[in-house]
Amino acid sequence: MSLGWGQVQRPGEASGAQNPGQSVLSVRPDYQLGPNDQILITVPQAPEINQRPFRVDAEGFIELPLVGKVHAAGLTVRALEGQLTGKLREFIREPQLSIMVTQFRSEPVFFLGSFKAPGIYALQGNHTLVEMLALVGGLQPNASHRIKITRRGEYGTIALPGAVKDTLGRSSTVEISLQSLTQNVNPVEDITLQAYDVVSAAPAAPIYLTGEFVKPGTILPSEQQSLSITQAISQGGGLTPAATRGKVRILRPILGTSRRAEIEVNLGRVYAGKDNDFPLLPNDVVYAPRANLRTIFAPVGTSLLTTAPLLIVSLAVAGVF
Repeated sequence: MSLGWGQVQRPGEASGAQNPGQSVLSVRPDYQLGPNDQILITVPQAPEINQRPFRVDAEGFIELPLVGKVHAAGLTVRALEGQLTGKLREFIREPQLSIMVTQFRSEPVFFLGSFKAPGIYALQGNHTLVEMLALVGGLQPNASHRIKITRRGEYGTIALPGAVKDTLGRSSTVEISLQSLTQNVNPVEDITLQAYDVVSAAPAAPIYLTGEFVKPGTILPSEQQSLSITQAISQGGGLTPAATRGKVRILRPILGTSRRAEIEVNLGRVYAGKDNDFPLLPNDVVYAPRANLRTIFAPVGTSLLTTAPLLIVSLAVAGVF
């Protein structure tokens, strides 16, 4: 049984003995090949090569029927596919060629999602999470500042308090705060990575401002861990004069449903120091409703009553009355 695209096999493991609990992971076409990597080449028009494994030798070459010796080390999977397709055109009109990695030169770890350089990295020796994050260049600017690590069951449970095992015990998963990881001295979250660990980072979920904001729209959280309602209002340009400050509403997703819980915040009390500033969460909707006409014009009426005597005197002097 041959491995399909994206299935990962450990060095020395027969393809037919694959652990049924293994994850099926996408082997990126920009994975850089090196000595001792084994690849499977699919090219139906060339039976001498089709569905046969070839190993990159110590000098970085693979030797194929028809095309001979080809230097593969340092090339990505995509680049080697292009090179071999070009060479096979001397023998085949339109070769349909694809390559997948069936064995790695060393056991890999996978960095997926919003990293600056996501991909598959060789785990040579003991490397901690912080060391590997430096190798991938850290997170993209729009990434969430929580990363997730998933570990296969045969390598043990992740040794952190928040780790959760799946129902079948085939893997454990934990979420880690990047702030805690990078700002503490010797953080417990800086675990030693194991072979086939998957480290993933999702794009940051925005906070939505709608209603009577000067600049309604979305806010992507910055490097700070949380955003308060007053900070969000400031980033939204403040409230319009028509907004009511007594009943700003936060619509917060209820996990596992499509519904949202409604939370009312009295900004007047917050600004007066009587209530604490309210922390927002990703995917919150902050809605500033429009005040009714009576509320809007009440200050105007009060102002007119205060200035009415002066206005009458001024008009009399001017000869209007």
